[in-house]
Amino acid sequence: MSTAAAHTAPGPVPNVAEVFVFAQDEIRSAAAELWPGARVELSSHIPSVTGYVHRIRVGGRELYAKHSFLGMSLVSILRGVAGDWAEVQRAQAAYIQRPDALLVREAAQLRLLADLGQPRVCEVAGLARGVLFTAPVPGPTLAALLLRDPAGTAALFEAVFADLHRLHRSRTAQRLAPAGAISERSVAATFQRKFNGISGQTYLSRLGAERCAEDERAEVTALLRAVVARLHRMRPTVLAPGQAVLTYGDLKPEHLVFPDGPGGRPVLIDPGLLRARSSVDAAKLTSRTVLLLASARPGAAAAEEIVEGLGAFAEQRMRPMAPKAARSWLRELLIVWLMDTVNILTTFLSAPEVLPLPPRGRSLVERAAVVCTMADRISTALGGGLDVHRVWDTALAQAKTVAE
Repeated sequence: MSTAAAHTAPGPVPNVAEVFVFAQDEIRSAAAELWPGARVELSSHIPSVTGYVHRIRVGGRELYAKHSFLGMSLVSILRGVAGDWAEVQRAQAAYIQRPDALLVREAAQLRLLADLGQPRVCEVAGLARGVLFTAPVPGPTLAALLLRDPAGTAALFEAVFADLHRLHRSRTAQRLAPAGAISERSVAATFQRKFNGISGQTYLSRLGAERCAEDERAEVTALLRAVVARLHRMRPTVLAPGQAVLTYGDLKPEHLVFPDGPGGRPVLIDPGLLRARSSVDAAKLTSRTVLLLASARPGAAAAEEIVEGLGAFAEQRMRPMAPKAARSWLRELLIVWLMDTVNILTTFLSAPEVLPLPPRGRSLVERAAVVCTMADRISTALGGGLDVHRVWDTALAQAKTVAE
């Protein structure tokens, strides 16, 4: 849907046209404030279910502009979680003045990471009116490289985690004050927030109402209820205290760019730094890589190589660990992987039909039953008392099936 769609009268919940137009106006105002007199041109909208992102040209310089409504997802705003449109605008005017606003923290994290030097991150070009401007990073993404050369999966993952090594040192965590963390991107906290109590059951019952056929919706909802129930029983494992490090928090193959090609160091965008167990970054990258397989469907041979690369990467991570620590790490990875998959899939399924989804998001909605079946089988094995290494083998086998 074009952001230039006809404006409709405000109703009890915000509509997508007024939300997008407001964000565009804020982007223009922020750019004018930061670069007075420069010519400002908005080029293309980048579909997202979280914030509003737009390519922009300021005085001939290409930038990305990101706008966040109250630190919430666009899905929540459009579903009326923050109230009607008038309430959202009033709250937003106050929110952008807060020193702990989401994009204020994201800008601070990018600057902190630039100061550390590892991992490499995109440049902050400016921040005003709650709008974050960053410089584009040229080059192929990890997603593109995986699909282009699936045999290189393990080496690419190792390149990413070699650059995360300094971040994952325990003493580095002291560089980020607790107030500077982006807890909104915590996988376990998001899972708990979405699926807690009666409101969580209501949320599950409404999934796919505007995105799925009724028979498929019933199948997906039933599978998700079972998976969520199992994960609730396992959840305390990934929240246990001790040995927390600073994790990047939002690793996605589409957000890891290799400007110097697959042999060079990656550049990361969209940080979500927080203190968590060391398994979280590996779990997030595993989850999103498997979802890439589900949406791109690269074929059996490519899927086999990518999944084998995932397995080799995990083995490399566990090699220096004692057996008990390795089992614990792998179990945490599996739980967080499933939680993240459920989190993002349900966000896509709950999105209003008028909200443009990322291309991969549309594909995942169409294959929701396949992804949910995978999560159901892995969570069943994980909750059944099997040795965690056997469960991991099951999980890798299931990951291959989603690419068919």
